[in-house]
Amino acid sequence: MSGSTPTSERAFVLGLDGVPWRLLEQWSDEGELPNFARMREEGASGPLVSTSPPTTPLAWPSIATGVWPDKHGIYGFQNLSPEYTHEMYTSRDLKQPTLWEQLSPAHVGNVPMTYPVNEIDGTMVSGMMTPSTEREFTHPPDLGDEIESRIPDYRISLDYPEYAGRLDAFEEAVDEMLTNRRELMRMQMERAGDDWQLFFFVYTAPDRFQHLTWEMDRLLEHYRKLDDLLGEVMEYTDRHDADLYVVSDHGFGPIDELIFVNHILEREGYLVRRDDEGTRGALASLGISRDRITNVLERVGISEEMIVSTLPRGLIDSVAEQLPGDHALYDVDYDETVAFVHGAGNCYINDSERFENGVVEPVDVPDVKSELVDVFESVTDGDGTQLITIEDGDELFPTDDGSPDLVVNGIDGYDCRNAITDEPFGDTGTYAASHRKDGIILCHGPTIDAGATLRGARVVDVAPTLLHGIGEPVPENADGRVLFDAFRNDATPSRTKVRRSDVSSRKRGDEVEEDFSDVENRLKGLGYME
Repeated sequence: MSGSTPTSERAFVLGLDGVPWRLLEQWSDEGELPNFARMREEGASGPLVSTSPPTTPLAWPSIATGVWPDKHGIYGFQNLSPEYTHEMYTSRDLKQPTLWEQLSPAHVGNVPMTYPVNEIDGTMVSGMMTPSTEREFTHPPDLGDEIESRIPDYRISLDYPEYAGRLDAFEEAVDEMLTNRRELMRMQMERAGDDWQLFFFVYTAPDRFQHLTWEMDRLLEHYRKLDDLLGEVMEYTDRHDADLYVVSDHGFGPIDELIFVNHILEREGYLVRRDDEGTRGALASLGISRDRITNVLERVGISEEMIVSTLPRGLIDSVAEQLPGDHALYDVDYDETVAFVHGAGNCYINDSERFENGVVEPVDVPDVKSELVDVFESVTDGDGTQLITIEDGDELFPTDDGSPDLVVNGIDGYDCRNAITDEPFGDTGTYAASHRKDGIILCHGPTIDAGATLRGARVVDVAPTLLHGIGEPVPENADGRVLFDAFRNDATPSRTKVRRSDVSSRKRGDEVEEDFSDVENRLKGLGYME
């Protein structure tokens, strides 16, 4: 601090993926989470509204940049092409500069969507979407050698299907992952020393744990571990007179049933499956399907990963299209299809200007969109309750003509999936819970007002608030606002106007030539992909 005016010059973002405000509020009120309770008593806190849809690949870039997906450029785990194929989104697709590109030195650990790593003034360890630790996933590269030496069991993520029905083993594996991630954070703290302006570290363990279990006793035990590591981070930020922002990308809640939204479109005539004729018909008549072939190949030691890593993607796509199945891309007849859902609820109208085999003229898109809203609104339960929420893509993403036309998600208790099925609803299987809109934000530090309540905070507000809080300019094109309610009245951020900087958007980088099959399998295990 300088003089009598509280001020900060550095900030720490502690990301806790998937933590919902409701559970945090309840357990900190009950005294189960003393460090979270201290954050609320000594700082500012409240729910943090996520993106639409509320998913990891959209929300973490929004937190790190202060803009919505139409400006940062990432709409899911996979980018849909005009030819109806997809490729994994990577850090090269991010169009808006991140906090760690505006502040330095910076130390970034395990943040989703940061692979491949960038060369920054500081250190970086990429997180979710990293194929494996056998790739170069750190900056500088020698940090990877140190991780291998000090944390020999370090891994990017878990093989979730392996733990289906084995919650005790899963809990142990998640605890090990949490411990290893915490050791990584300490390593980066050591490298940072006292010379840093930004620390941005994410723990994805709560999200992963909650997908497969929603038992309160198990969750509380996990949250106690999060509370313990929060105590360590609070000591660290207090020692460095830094502002601390504890945030989650979205919330969480239990699910009881799946809704297959592409089935709804097929039932109403907007989506048409590929006919089982020609090669597909011959294979179908013999009982040969994509799943059956995959199972046979795996029994003789040929995995799907081996196929993907060995053969060109174009060849794989062309073969997959000939195999009968229920895939939302391969098994759709786009010459006859008006609309389809891809990714986490992104609904696209098969516009002739946007897609290779589009059948809807651009002039007709508004009318089709209106019809689709009626279709999705008609999906109800036995009591007439509407089960699907619908948001207009033009309103959510106004600066990008290539954004989804609609975003559809299930209400609490329901989760939307894309597989083409013969029924509109299905059992959740191994999945116990899924994403909700309300995450968390808790702020603590020299400039933060004790006991302040934050209302209406959104993921895009984190970056502008953090930047202004440490005296740095906020990008002119930021969608978020500075949360002035978080700051003490006598603190420097409350006494100064928001300075603006002209941060220009970047062009999309070169395509990453990489085998992402392991990543895809992990995402499938969490229900994020087919």
